[in-house]
Amino acid sequence: MKVTGFTFIKNALIYDYPVVEAIKSILPICDEFVVAVGKSDDDTLNLIKKIDSKIRIVETVWDETLREGGKVLAVETDKALAAISKDSDWAFYIQGDEVVHEKYLKTIKENMVKYKDEPYVDGLLFNYLHFYGSYDYVGVSSNWYRHEIRIIKTNRSIYSYRDAQGFRKANNEKLHVVPIDAFMYHYGWIKDPKAMQRKQESFHKMYHDDSWVEQNVVKADAFDYGKHVQVLNLFTDEHPEVMKKRIAEKNWKFDFDITRNSLTLKDKIKVFLRKYLGLDLGYKNYRKLHYK
Repeated sequence: MKVTGFTFIKNALIYDYPVVEAIKSILPICDEFVVAVGKSDDDTLNLIKKIDSKIRIVETVWDETLREGGKVLAVETDKALAAISKDSDWAFYIQGDEVVHEKYLKTIKENMVKYKDEPYVDGLLFNYLHFYGSYDYVGVSSNWYRHEIRIIKTNRSIYSYRDAQGFRKANNEKLHVVPIDAFMYHYGWIKDPKAMQRKQESFHKMYHDDSWVEQNVVKADAFDYGKHVQVLNLFTDEHPEVMKKRIAEKNWKFDFDITRNSLTLKDKIKVFLRKYLGLDLGYKNYRKLHYK
């Protein structure tokens, strides 16, 4: 079985992406790793080159005119996906702000072996933890997606969908995926407040025109985490080993009153249905398969 990891990145240093940690977190179960590195305003290219000899870099130029729905992110993902070796059985996708805990690597690999030759399986579905504000809190409201596809078969005409959150295949068909007992740790909302503010001002330009950005993105020296959240839970487990150095060096503080609960009625209903009836409502970019 051959496994190729892949991702895309640009301006990792300016926007403080933990892309090195992301890549290293799954590298032990990858035979090779393709990174589409966009032309950057910092030293991102050399940052990626120094990671490991398994890394194969595709240098790209982002199309800055693609400003609807984050399409440029999917285009860059597809550039990395297209460069994967044709003899790979699985492609393991990870974004520059996602990390896999080492405790899940064995389970992930076992599932890749188990479903490699299952003809109806297009991919594997991960659970998600979304950290917010600091490394001590996770988001729990329904606006955080709870699952997404991160491992796909390489022979199914699969492509990155919309803003690269998930995948589809020919004729816009949803992938048939198997849920696995593994979590992706999403650190996209964990940055120094100044770096997060820079990211917000840049990120929205991939979704909206200048007029919308001017009217809707607050200009500030630092991002106000407390203003943009409904409810959080304390994270009481351990972070991945590859993240510990970064976490130890954090230089900002975010305190949140976890008794504060401003969930909407819609969110409260969804929580009730999921907790007591096992119903997970909402948009799903996949079709679940259930194997024993």
